[in-house]
Amino acid sequence: MAGTSITAEIDFEAIGKHSGYLRVPHSVHRSAYGWIPIPITCIQNGEGPTLVIMAGNHGDEYEGQIAVSDLARTLQPSDIRGRLILLPMVNTPAADAGSRTSPIDDGNLNRTFPGNAAGSPTEMIAHYIEEILLPLADYAVDLHSGGSSLFYPPTLLRGQGHSTEEAQALLAMQKALDLPYAWVFTSGGGRKSTARTAMGAANRKGVINVMAELGGGNTVTPDILKLTKRGLCRVLHSLGMLPEYVPDTANGTRELNAQGSIYAYEKGLFEPLKDIGDDVELGDVVGLIHHPNTPQKEPENVTSPYTGIVLCKRAMAQVERGDALFQIAADA
Repeated sequence: MAGTSITAEIDFEAIGKHSGYLRVPHSVHRSAYGWIPIPITCIQNGEGPTLVIMAGNHGDEYEGQIAVSDLARTLQPSDIRGRLILLPMVNTPAADAGSRTSPIDDGNLNRTFPGNAAGSPTEMIAHYIEEILLPLADYAVDLHSGGSSLFYPPTLLRGQGHSTEEAQALLAMQKALDLPYAWVFTSGGGRKSTARTAMGAANRKGVINVMAELGGGNTVTPDILKLTKRGLCRVLHSLGMLPEYVPDTANGTRELNAQGSIYAYEKGLFEPLKDIGDDVELGDVVGLIHHPNTPQKEPENVTSPYTGIVLCKRAMAQVERGDALFQIAADA
């Protein structure tokens, strides 16, 4: 396909269900003409919109990878109206390694858009998504989690929309996904977005899109995985793409605006004193940093510069100066 070195084994215009790989060229010592396989499934049937759902943007974020794989395995063309493009491990090298970044080029895919067609593997993947896949789409969902270092409750992330129609469409996707929290951005987005994320790429292409943070801590949380699978089916149904699905009663979503993150200023072992969803006041001691290598040294108090609730929490005990410990949000 023009403008990219990546080739697709499937035809995005073909009716039916087709699975294969995006071939990212990768010439190395063990394979002079080799390629990196990015798994992809396209299901198309009847009239309807095109939805791209991807996971594994960061390789150590797992609920999305499982949920998207489940859709690719179980959905049949007769279930679908429109076109569904599924990428369960869009940054396959990172996902194979269970790492946030690619072990091949240390690329963080969600900080690499719009990418480079002639660049490193991560840059080529970013370019293909932004310039080849997203122009096919009306809607997009990008599934994340806190990865190895953080833990989020099930949280949708979205913009406010740059027109009445876009705002309504984003709110409809939020209601359909029906996660406990929604982090609503107060700025940015739109065709002029400079964000180097998949969300920024979708905004630049005029695609109605949301993102989700779904757990973390380098684990799979069964309750969050269940909510993820349910939410994706509800989104498909709300777009008219899964007409036979019968959604259950919505639980409702609490809308939040992020206030900021709380960081470590000392190296040591982090003891959180607040949990996900806890209220936090300005000046509260929210954690301690211990120094077992200097047993007589008092632990450092970690205080909050914000008032709100804990939206995410560090999953790792070991910390260094500059590590994020909490993210605080307040009701929108």
